Amino acid sequence: MADKVFQREREFTKAYQRHINDHPAIREAACLKAQYPGALGPIEAGDLFAGRIRPAAVGFTPDEWGQTAFGYYHLPARFKEVLQRSDLSPEDRAEIEAMLEFWSKENTSTKVRARYTPEMLEVMPSDNWMNEPGMVFPLYRLCGAYPNYGKLVTLGLPGLRQEIRSAQENAERAGGDGELFAGMIAALDVLADSCQFYADEALRLADTAGAERARELRIMAEVLQAIKTEAPRTFREAIQLMWLYSIVADVRNYGRMDVYLGDFLAADLDGGRLTEAEALKLLQSLWQLMADRNTRVHGRVIIGGKGRPNEANADRFALLAMEATRTVLEIEPQLSLRFYEGMNPALMEKALEVIGEGRTYPILYNDDVNIPAVEHAFELPQEEAEQYVPFGCGEYIINHRSFGTPSGVINLLKCLEVTMRNGVDPTTGERVGLELGDLSSFATFDELFEAYKRQVEYLVDFMAMQEQMEYEVVGETMANLYLSMLYDDCIERGKGIFSGGIRYLGGTLETYGNTNTADSLTAIKKLVYEEKRISPEELLAALDSNFEGYEHIREQLLAAPKYGNDDPEADSMAVAVHEHVCHTVRNQREKTDLHSYLVVIINNSANTLMGRWTAASPDGRKARVSMANGNNPTGGMDKKGITAMLNSLVKLDPAIHAGAVQNMKFSPELFTSNRDKLQALLKAYFDNGGAQAMITVVNRGDLEAAMREPEKYQHIFVRVGGFSARFVELDRDVQLEILSRTLY
Repeated sequence: MADKVFQREREFTKAYQRHINDHPAIREAACLKAQYPGALGPIEAGDLFAGRIRPAAVGFTPDEWGQTAFGYYHLPARFKEVLQRSDLSPEDRAEIEAMLEFWSKENTSTKVRARYTPEMLEVMPSDNWMNEPGMVFPLYRLCGAYPNYGKLVTLGLPGLRQEIRSAQENAERAGGDGELFAGMIAALDVLADSCQFYADEALRLADTAGAERARELRIMAEVLQAIKTEAPRTFREAIQLMWLYSIVADVRNYGRMDVYLGDFLAADLDGGRLTEAEALKLLQSLWQLMADRNTRVHGRVIIGGKGRPNEANADRFALLAMEATRTVLEIEPQLSLRFYEGMNPALMEKALEVIGEGRTYPILYNDDVNIPAVEHAFELPQEEAEQYVPFGCGEYIINHRSFGTPSGVINLLKCLEVTMRNGVDPTTGERVGLELGDLSSFATFDELFEAYKRQVEYLVDFMAMQEQMEYEVVGETMANLYLSMLYDDCIERGKGIFSGGIRYLGGTLETYGNTNTADSLTAIKKLVYEEKRISPEELLAALDSNFEGYEHIREQLLAAPKYGNDDPEADSMAVAVHEHVCHTVRNQREKTDLHSYLVVIINNSANTLMGRWTAASPDGRKARVSMANGNNPTGGMDKKGITAMLNSLVKLDPAIHAGAVQNMKFSPELFTSNRDKLQALLKAYFDNGGAQAMITVVNRGDLEAAMREPEKYQHIFVRVGGFSARFVELDRDVQLEILSRTLY
C-alpha cells in the first residue's frame, strides 16, 4: 500500500516541476493531464451520465477546494493525515514532506498573500474568518465561472478544436501567443481522454450488469464515444458533454440551461426519440449527480428570464427542470427562476407548486427589477444586463462575459463596535482599527456615524487592493484554459481569461451584520443622543458585560425601532448604512483596474459564524449570537406582519450592489388553502421593487421536533442564506438562527 500513497499528488507535482518555467498554458495543460482521468470518480449505480470528482490533496482548480485552496492548491490537513501513517517507508515520508514544503510556498494562495503590503497584513492578520475575530478577511478563491455552455454543445469538441487551431495559426503569423492555444488544444485532449476513460469503464461495468443496467451503460458508452468526435446531436449527448466538461474544468455553476438544452429537448421530444418520462429520467439523473457533487453554495441552474432566443423550447425545459427538482429530494442544484411581466404563466404556477412542497427551489429573481439594477450597478447596456446570472449564494455576473469573485468579507457590526471603543476589539482587547475616539467622545450622533463610516472606508480600500492583487497573480501564473476557451473574447483577443481576455473583470465584497448595524445605530441615536435615556458610559458597560446586570438597558434597546416593520426611523437608518457601504465599495473601481467592484449581501451561514466573534450590540443582540441574515430583519424583530416586512425590504436600493439575499419563511397553509393570498402578496412585493425571494416552506413545530429527533426529519430543507441545507445537518446555532426567523 505504501508505494501507492499520494500517487496522484506525486504525479501532479512532478508535472508541475518539470514545467515550472514554461508558459503558464503549457504548464497548466501538463498538470491537467496528470490530474485527469485520475481525479475522476467511478460510475455509480443508477448514473445515466458519467462524471464524478474525487479531488486529490494537490491539484489545479479555477474555483476552490477548502477555504484558502484555489488555483494550484494543496490541502495541508490531508498531508498531515498521511504523514501520521505508520506504514510509510522512509523514502515515501521524505518525498511527501518535500511535496508539502514545495507546495506551502508554490500554492496560489500563498503567492497572493506574499504580494500584500505591510499595511494590508496588519489589517488582515488572519485568513480564517470562521474561527477568529476580525473586521475584514480575505477569501483566497476564484468562483462563479459561467462558461458558454451553448457554444460547447453547439460546436462540440471538434468544432471548438477547429476554432482554437485557426486562432493559433493566426496568432503565430501575427507574433501572438501561440502557446496559449497549444495549451487549449492539450486541454481538449484531456477532456476527450476523459470521455474515453468513462466509455471504457461503462463497457466494463455492462459486462457484469443485469440486462436493463447493461443497456443503460452501453448507451452511455456510445454517447461518450460520439461526443469525442462529433458535436452533440441529442439531448442526452448535450447533457453528457456539458456535465463532463464541468467536472474536468471544475466549474460548479451551470448557466442558463433552458437556453442551451431547450432546443435539444424539443427536437428529441418532437422527433419521437424521447418521451417526457424518459427526458425527466435523464434530468433526474443529472440533478442527482449535481447533488452528489456537494458544492454546497454553488450548483446554480438558471431557467427563465429575458434575453432567451427561443422561449418556447426554453420553457419546455424549464418546466421539466422544476419537475426534476420536485422529484429529486436533494439540496442541489440551486434551481433559479428568472421571471418577468408577460412570461409564460405556467412557469410561475409550477414554481409555486414546487416551493410549496418544501423544496426551497426555484429561487425567484425578478427581471423587471434586476435587469435595470444590473444595468446601473455594472454600468452596462440593457442587452448585456439581460444576461445576468446569479451564482453561489446570490451574486450576479454576466453569463460567460464577466467574473466577480467575492474575495473578501467585512463585518459591519464589528466595525461599529470597534469604532465605539477607539479602535479596540472588545472580544480580544487588542487595537485593530482606527483610533477615532470612543462613544463618549462623540458629541453628536453624526460624529459617531462619520467615525463609523471612516472605519469602513479605511478597510474597504484594502479589500479592493486584495481583489486586484489576486487577479494579477492568477493572470501571471495560470491560463485557466477551460474557462478561456469558453469565455467571450478570450480566443479573439488571444489572451487568457485573467490576462486581459475577459470582457468585464469585476470583484465583490461580502458584507455581514448590515441589519444589526443599522438597528444599533438607530438605538444609539434615539436612546443616547436624542432622548438621553442611556449614557455612552452606561451603554458600553452594558455591552461589555453582555447585559448581565443591565437587563433594563437591554429592554430599552430591544424596544427601539427595528428594521423590518415599515418604520420610517429604523428603515431610513438601514438605507443610510446600505447606501454608504455600497457606494464606498463601488467607488473603489476608480482606484483599481477592475471594471466593477460591488457589495454582495448574500449572507450564507457566515452571519452565524462571524456572530460568534462579535460582542453584544446596541440593538439588544447578545454576544456571540448570530447576526441577521442578508438584508432581512433580525429574527423575530419584524413584528408588524409580512406586508410591513416586505415594504422594508424594497427600500434598499438593488441598483448599487451585485446581489442580496431575501429569505422568507412561510407556512404550508399559505401554499395550500391560501394560494390566492400568497400570489397577491408576492405580486405586490415584486411590483413594489422586490428583486428576489428565497422561500422556505415549513412548520415551526417540525423544526423544533427536528432538533429533538433529527433522524425523523431528514426531509426538511431550509434556506440558510444563499444556499439550502437539510435542517438536521446544520450546526445548532445556525438552526437556532433559522428558527428565530419570523414564520408567516
